Amino acid sequence: MRKFLIGCLIAFMFILESIFVELLPGDLFSNHILVPHFLIITIFFFSIYANRNAAIIYAFVFGLLVDVVYTEVLGIYFFVFPFTIYICSKIMKVLHANLLVVSVISLLGITILEMIVYEINFLIHLTSMEFIYFLQLRLVPTLILNAIFLLIAAYPYKRIFEKYAGEGKD
Repeated sequence: MRKFLIGCLIAFMFILESIFVELLPGDLFSNHILVPHFLIITIFFFSIYANRNAAIIYAFVFGLLVDVVYTEVLGIYFFVFPFTIYICSKIMKVLHANLLVVSVISLLGITILEMIVYEINFLIHLTSMEFIYFLQLRLVPTLILNAIFLLIAAYPYKRIFEKYAGEGKD
């Protein structure tokens, strides 16, 4: 039953990202591009506090869903999501898993994700945005938005996923 609920939480975050974008007033941030990465944050916290292997599987599945639903090119998020989860979980093997460190590494993971996706899109000519504009108009606002989400969700995620991991050991 717990596995089903975790899957539902991750699916809800997938849906919430698109709802959040639709509900965000466009006039408020006219020049900036805010990209919610609630899904990858949720999967990342799951990988740290519960089960890394299952998190990588979720990353593959939902990366493919992101590709199919939101992007023009299949495969970018399918490979970048699990890669980001894997790299960040390896970094967390040498660091203490307190909330501040996990939150900072989550933001690092979002930076890695955004940079790889930008570079791939730039290489295949899906974007013509210069790198400095990418940093100013997309990356920094995206990191601020996701940092605010982390302030709200980090502690509940830690509790939920630690409880999930604890019940799996019984």
